[in-house]
Amino acid sequence: MHRACLQPKTEILTPDQQRDELYGLDNRYVFAPFWHHHNQVAGFEDWSGMLERERIATANALRRHDTATLLSILFGRLYVLRNQLVHGGATWNSEVNRTQVRDCGALLGSLLPLFIDLMMDNADHEWPMPHYPVVDSPA
Repeated sequence: MHRACLQPKTEILTPDQQRDELYGLDNRYVFAPFWHHHNQVAGFEDWSGMLERERIATANALRRHDTATLLSILFGRLYVLRNQLVHGGATWNSEVNRTQVRDCGALLGSLLPLFIDLMMDNADHEWPMPHYPVVDSPA
């Protein structure tokens, strides 16, 4: 992670956002070990204990202003939701999985402006090129 991301320039989430948006972290449906257990992968019988330990780790990261740990946990949850949306498990105009879609959407809505500010404030940094750039224009 780039060092600029670790500088405490701003709070990643305000206390209200922490309460409202991180509430979704308790949602088992965006927690990978829940799905591993559901799909009978060995070693995930204690998924609920893992969820509780990660909830505590999140609270500790917030208290210590440990941005790297917090983002790692949040991105793990977003990745599970992304997989649900892309590979099934969430359908258009359905009520199934809407809570986590709304929670994660609100979280991204809070984080993206911070990421853009971070990049703008560090414009001299040599950011990596996009992995999937546009290679052809439509005919």
